[in-house]
Amino acid sequence: MAKYDKVDLERRMKGAVDALASDLAGLRTGRASANLLDPITVTVYGSQMPLNQVASVSVPEPRMISVQVWDKSNVGPVEKAIRSAGLGLNPINDGNTLRLPIPDLTEERRKELAKLAGSYAEKARVAIRNVRRDGMDNLKADENKKEISEDDRKRLETELQKLTDEQIKAVEDEFVRKEKDILGK
Repeated sequence: MAKYDKVDLERRMKGAVDALASDLAGLRTGRASANLLDPITVTVYGSQMPLNQVASVSVPEPRMISVQVWDKSNVGPVEKAIRSAGLGLNPINDGNTLRLPIPDLTEERRKELAKLAGSYAEKARVAIRNVRRDGMDNLKADENKKEISEDDRKRLETELQKLTDEQIKAVEDEFVRKEKDILGK
């Protein structure tokens, strides 16, 4: 049984691209987005819970996020979690609802966010290359065990490189799109 599994390698590479898309969704671009609060966890009922499990998040207008906390006793912890998330947001408490006005991004902050997006993209590229390396190692091992021929190994390596290039391009496309969004170009 060959260890090389193209479907698994493709799944792992796509996973890196999906993780990047999710990381980038959390970066603020000056427009309100419910995804902005996805990474935030809140300490309630003695444990850490994702914000979306204790409140509903909506975007009533382009520069405002509304957080409707379900249990009134959790409004304080939710407000604290949002303030300490490092997103530069200051919640306005209206009883059960927190309103989050989205301030304009300074040029300096835009550059910081673009740099952060770049580091997320690089992390995804490295993950994809690591998956490629695993695949190449598996192909060499399969060839050494005489499970595939040298020609098969070379053909599959070319196929794997093509898949890697496609996924790296997907990472690049996500990054460029987000960078334009952040820098307002």
